[in-house]
Amino acid sequence: MKRLFFLIGFIFSASLHIKGAETDHLAVFSDPAQIWGSGIERTIEEAFRACFKTKIIGSRIMNIRMPFSENNERSILSGTSWELISGGKGTPSELWPIIEKITDSEDFELYVKTLSENHEQVIIFDMTNQSWKSSRDIYDISRMKTGIYLGLPHRPYVYKSGKGIDETDVYNYLYCIGLTGMDCSGFVWYVLSYIAEQKGLDLGRALRRTMGVPRGGDPAWYAGTSFFNSKNPQLISVQDKIKNLRPADIILFRGPRGAMSHSAIIQSVDFEKGVIRYLQSTDEAPLHERGVHESFIYFDPEKPDASLNDLELNWSQLRQAPFPGEKGSPFSDDGKRYRAFPEYGGGRVVRLRLLQN
Repeated sequence: MKRLFFLIGFIFSASLHIKGAETDHLAVFSDPAQIWGSGIERTIEEAFRACFKTKIIGSRIMNIRMPFSENNERSILSGTSWELISGGKGTPSELWPIIEKITDSEDFELYVKTLSENHEQVIIFDMTNQSWKSSRDIYDISRMKTGIYLGLPHRPYVYKSGKGIDETDVYNYLYCIGLTGMDCSGFVWYVLSYIAEQKGLDLGRALRRTMGVPRGGDPAWYAGTSFFNSKNPQLISVQDKIKNLRPADIILFRGPRGAMSHSAIIQSVDFEKGVIRYLQSTDEAPLHERGVHESFIYFDPEKPDASLNDLELNWSQLRQAPFPGEKGSPFSDDGKRYRAFPEYGGGRVVRLRLLQN
């Protein structure tokens, strides 16, 4: 299913650059309505696809995804803090032009050229100074190859075998040097706002007062996981049995001190095939999925009363360290993370009242 989506996503993006009779054919084929119809699933899919761009980088066609980006996530040991572009709360229409400038820069061109050289090396990023360098030191290379990681949160190390640049390298640059992308709640808020927009509703304006947004403030900055976990009357708590779940419902994952630390949004629930597809932005994922990506929960169609807490559900989304060698997540998959911290209530599902119909 994932391969099918990326094939469609690639065709969708590539079709924008094709002229002639084939353009209309590919546009129709890649139209989300061909798979998701005309309901809210299609609307969410449109918002999701806006987080991807097809580019030619280093003579390779790449499907670039919107990176994950969260303020102060890695600044703890740097002695300084840095502001991310839009604080992780920007929309694709705001962020892609900035990303285009980054990938058109001389520094990025040098980065591509360096990674395209046919030799082993270690790329060392410095997020504090938004810089990078290549090390061909045999000791740096051998330590990385044997699993000895020398990096720090604000200074990731990446081993490269000399096979050229790929999508993960582009992500590393955008994340470490560009300091741009969307955090988890920024992505969820963007999708919810996109849904509302299709209904003729300005979600930020409608919720400004109830969210406590000051005059001139951006509602996206006030739509974090704490808002989605609040007792705000605009939120409906959903009993997390599968039969109760709907597209646009928000899945919340709890942290070690009881507060919610991550959010995702359901795109579709297939009660016939037993598949829940949800979307999220996180860097704790396999390398090729870091940033905005799709995830799946598989369930027995004959057991719609099953809860998301049930062990029989298969949450296929793996959780891994953002950079190989770093300490990974204590949870191997999203299911274990959702069930974690039962003493505080574990994960939960909520629904925005304004979008429930």
